Amino acid sequence: MHEPHNMIRSAEPADFTSILELNAESVHFLSPLDLQGLVSLHSQAAYHKVVEVDGRVVAFLLAFREGAHYDSPNYIWFSERYASFLYIDRAVVHQEQRRKGHAAALYDDLIAFAAETGVVIITCEVDIQPPNTGSLLFHETYGFREVGTQWLSGGQKQVSLREKRLPTPGAR
Repeated sequence: MHEPHNMIRSAEPADFTSILELNAESVHFLSPLDLQGLVSLHSQAAYHKVVEVDGRVVAFLLAFREGAHYDSPNYIWFSERYASFLYIDRAVVHQEQRRKGHAAALYDDLIAFAAETGVVIITCEVDIQPPNTGSLLFHETYGFREVGTQWLSGGQKQVSLREKRLPTPGAR
């Protein structure tokens, strides 16, 4: 019995089929995505990485800086309120690979990336109506606090808009 080999690396076009499958598996919490959409998001992403276990993509995280051409109502909400931010658009872990630390590994890597690139605010949204309980708990643990809410999909869904503030570089 060997230890599974886990690796976080930048997403590449060869990963897109796996990423689309992961997105489709969790589409009730995310917006639908096709190949053309993914190619566009990938080209604008500030951060797009995957977790590979034994050569298979089992998780991904896609995030944008301010100024992206992205029509997501949640991204727009943050764009209207923050001059500088890193927005987590989607983070998905394969159903069979949950509770193995993959999301935490991606978030730790993303937070390090934000710190290295001078970002002090990381933003995201979590479904609260209907609730995505796992995601809510995870984001609470990571210190994302609610800064607003909004209804989407013609009142079908409500999200909690959240931010995590990193220590300002040079601050004591």
